[in-house]
Amino acid sequence: MTTYVVGDIQGCFDPFQCLLERVNFDPAKDVIWSVGDLINRGPANLETLRWFFAHRDRAVVVLGNHDLHLMAVAAGARKMSKSDNFGDILQAPDRDSLLAWLRQQPLAHHDQGVTLVHAGIPPMWSIKQTLRYAKEVETVLQGPNYKAFFDAMYGNEPVVWSDKLGGMTRLRVITNYLTRMRYCTKKGKLDLINKGPKPKTDALKGKKVAPWFSHEERRAAADTIIFGHWASLEGVTDSPNAIALDTGCVWGNKMTMLDLDARTLHRCRCK
Repeated sequence: MTTYVVGDIQGCFDPFQCLLERVNFDPAKDVIWSVGDLINRGPANLETLRWFFAHRDRAVVVLGNHDLHLMAVAAGARKMSKSDNFGDILQAPDRDSLLAWLRQQPLAHHDQGVTLVHAGIPPMWSIKQTLRYAKEVETVLQGPNYKAFFDAMYGNEPVVWSDKLGGMTRLRVITNYLTRMRYCTKKGKLDLINKGPKPKTDALKGKKVAPWFSHEERRAAADTIIFGHWASLEGVTDSPNAIALDTGCVWGNKMTMLDLDARTLHRCRCK
């Protein structure tokens, strides 16, 4: 059995199939992990989601911001934006089964000494804390009050974690760290404005920000973390323990897959 980890697919089904063929993926014995953002903006969202649903016994998916947005739109908590193109999923006859399965997926996964998240882990959280906080969101998301969560999910505030936070405010900041974070301060203040490989604006009014994985004293620095979300990094972190797999397939670059056992990377070009 081999475990493979794929970067953000975002509905780019053909490059994903190219990668599966390249590594000779065998669903009878191999396992596929996804860093999330299965859908949105690519040409084959429904096909991608159906593939993971069909192979759900051999797949681990952590939720990304686009996956959460799809579910929020389906729940009536948000309208589709001009850049969203997952209407094929919303109109599909099997949408309820697909979305019910998606809602059961975690925000963080830990196995084989590796932690899988969509965006990252803030400097002040350990792996144990990350899994515990993710579970708080998962419990509400998978329960009867999930629509209330989607109603409260959007927003950049609060910009920093406090264990004193409660209710939906607490769940929002946990979700922002795990599914939207790129830059933050060493104490975890979030800069949700900058998206490039280097910060360009003074988003936090004089506070110095850096990529979440570059803070020297972050609690999970010795742990291997695999993430996506940040296409402009092009897979480069300069950190052996922070493995970035979003290489911008949906923007016409490449899709990346990691052989977790051999620690080798495979890539297919994207149109």
